[in-house]
Amino acid sequence: MNWANAGFEIFGTHVLWTDLIGNIAALSTVLLAMRKSMWTWPVQFTGSVLLFIASINAHITGNALKQALFAGLAVYGWWAWRRGTQDGKQLAIRPAQWWERSVLIGVMLVGTAVVGLLFFVTGLSWGAHVPLPKGAFLVAADAYIFVGSAVATWAQGRALVDFWMVWVAVDLVGVPLAFSSGLVVSGYVYAVFFVLVVIGFVKWLREYRAAAAPAVVVAQ
Repeated sequence: MNWANAGFEIFGTHVLWTDLIGNIAALSTVLLAMRKSMWTWPVQFTGSVLLFIASINAHITGNALKQALFAGLAVYGWWAWRRGTQDGKQLAIRPAQWWERSVLIGVMLVGTAVVGLLFFVTGLSWGAHVPLPKGAFLVAADAYIFVGSAVATWAQGRALVDFWMVWVAVDLVGVPLAFSSGLVVSGYVYAVFFVLVVIGFVKWLREYRAAAAPAVVVAQ
């Protein structure tokens, strides 16, 4: 048996080890990000490699490309957080400014349209081979997850509190797509992600406000 297809049966469903371990690493990444740990990035890199393999085997090209992009962004995130914590400093988290939010939303909208067209024309998304209109929806979902995941991970590297909410928006599409694609573990993990990212958002926002409060008192 090909090691990439190795797994086990549970309740009549074949679970891939790459999918399972990759998602455990992905969940760990979220928990580490809550703590602003530098281990966030090497764990994300490892999980991305495993989920890339799982996605290739499931013929979800858009998700596979997303994982490849994750691996690259993990390197960027590690570099950015390392620079931000030099000399023993705490990572400075903050909400995005209005123009940064505009850029994030604009990139998600325009990027989804452009990447979706590319996925459809080249057939990179498995949805491109499904009859319309369902095929168009699947391609759009593939593109949206790809672009949204990239935006969220980049914003995380910038230590923007808003990155958590971008993940919420991605998970709203990622959960049903994973289940419909047969990646059962990924589907359940995305559902858990939805809860964790909301918790992470609240935690980071509270930490930012707590750190900003003394500065406001001094200014007065």
